[in-house]
Amino acid sequence: ARSTARSTARSTARSTAISLTTGPGGKPASSSAEDLELTRQIILDFMASDAAAGAASDATPTPTAAPAAAADSSSSPASSSASGDPKKAYTTPPLPENDLMIRAALGKEDVERTPVWLFRQAGRHLPEYRAYKEKTGRNFLDMLSHPEDVAECTLQPLRRYPVDAAILFSDILVIAEALNVEVTMPGGVGIQVPNPIKDPADLAKRIPDVTAMTPNYVSEHLGHVIKSVELIKTKMANEGMTQPLIGFSAAPWTLLFYMVGGSSKKNNDIGVKWLTDHPDDSRRLLDVLTKIIIEYMSAQVEAGANMLQLFEAMGMMIDEANFDQFAMPCLKEIATELKSRFPDVPLMVFSRGASFANEALSKLGYDVVTIDGSVDRSTARATVGGRTGLQGNYDPRELIDDGSKSVETVRATARELLEELGPQRLVANLGEGLGGKESPELVNAFVDAIHEESEALIKAV
Repeated sequence: ARSTARSTARSTARSTAISLTTGPGGKPASSSAEDLELTRQIILDFMASDAAAGAASDATPTPTAAPAAAADSSSSPASSSASGDPKKAYTTPPLPENDLMIRAALGKEDVERTPVWLFRQAGRHLPEYRAYKEKTGRNFLDMLSHPEDVAECTLQPLRRYPVDAAILFSDILVIAEALNVEVTMPGGVGIQVPNPIKDPADLAKRIPDVTAMTPNYVSEHLGHVIKSVELIKTKMANEGMTQPLIGFSAAPWTLLFYMVGGSSKKNNDIGVKWLTDHPDDSRRLLDVLTKIIIEYMSAQVEAGANMLQLFEAMGMMIDEANFDQFAMPCLKEIATELKSRFPDVPLMVFSRGASFANEALSKLGYDVVTIDGSVDRSTARATVGGRTGLQGNYDPRELIDDGSKSVETVRATARELLEELGPQRLVANLGEGLGGKESPELVNAFVDAIHEESEALIKAV
C-alpha cells in the first residue's frame, strides 16, 4: 500500500509538472501565469497562421487541435523542431496511473520493481485470440483494418496477465501498404509483398515524394490505425486498465527490405543489393520512410500512445557497414525528431539481429535499447554506457511447455535475467517475440516472477 501511495504521489507530481506549456527553445513555463501567457500566444499564433493560409490547398498540413490541447492542463504541449511544422504544438497524453514502465524507461529515478511486457503478447499463443479470430472469420491482416478487432486483441493479454503495458495490435508493414505497396497473407507462408518494387523506375512511379509525407497523408492512409489507438484508450479506461499504451512502427531499413524483396523467407539478398546497386534511390526511399514513420508515430502519441517502440526487425539482413551508412542516419533522425516533439514520451529501439549497432544507438537519443537473445548480458550495460536503459532479453523457449519447463524453471531463469542485467533501468521482455507455442501458464509465471523477484532484489539493496 505504501508503494502504491508513493507511486500515485509521484505520478500526480509528474503529471502536474509536465502539464506546463513549452515555449520557444523548449523551455517550459515556470509558473501558472507564464503557462497561461504561453498558451494564449500559441492560440494567437495559430489563429494568425490559419487566417493567412486562407484558401490554401488541402494538402497543407494543419495543426491537430493545437489550441484545445494547449489549453488542456492534462496534456503536455511541446514546441516543434525546425524540421517539423513551425506552428504546430505537439500534444503528449497525460501519464497513466500505472506509470512504472514509463519511469523505468526514462531512467530519471529508481523504481520499486522491474516492469515487464512481452513482444507479441497479443496473438496466437492466447486461446481467446484464436477463438475471437475464428468468430470474426477474418485473417490477421483483415483484422487490422477494423478498430474494434484491434482494440479487442490489444486488451486480451491485459485481462489475462499483470503486464505493465499494452502494445498496439498491428503489423510492421502497414506503412508499406500506405505507400501503395500491396501486402498479403496467403496462409502458411507468412506475410508477403507479392509485387515488390522492381527497380528505380518502378520506385519513381509507385512511391510518393517525401514532401507528401505529412500528417494529412498519415490521416488519409493510416487513419484506421489512429482510430484504433483512440478506441483502445477508451476501452482501457472503461475496463479500469491503468497501464500505458505502446505505439510502434517498423524502422526504415526493415520496410525497405520487404518493399524491394517481398518476403523474409526468400530473396534475402535483394535489400542489400538495392543499397549497393542503387544507393541514391535507396536513400530516396529511406528518406520517404523516415518521414512517414515520424508522422505516423507522432499521430499515435497524439491519439493516446504513452510510449513508442521502433523495430528494426530485419537487422540480421544487413551488414554492419551498410547499416552504418544507410540505416543509422534514419534511426538518428527519427530519434531526434520524436524526442524534440515528445521529450517525456519514452522512445525504445530494437535492432534485432544487429547487436553491433547497440552502442551507437545508445548515443542517438533513445531512452531504451533492446537486446536480443544473442547479447551477452555481462557486457550489455557497458555497451550502452549508462546513456540508456535496457529491454530484453529473456528466451521465449523457456515458456514452451515441452515437459522440461515449469513455473519453477521460469522463476529461476527470470531471476537470473534480473541478477545479470540488474533490476533498475530495465524493461523486462523477450529477446524474440512469442511464436504461438508458449504456455499461457508459463507466460503468467514469467510476469509474476519478474515483479516479485525484482522487488525482492531492490529491497535487499
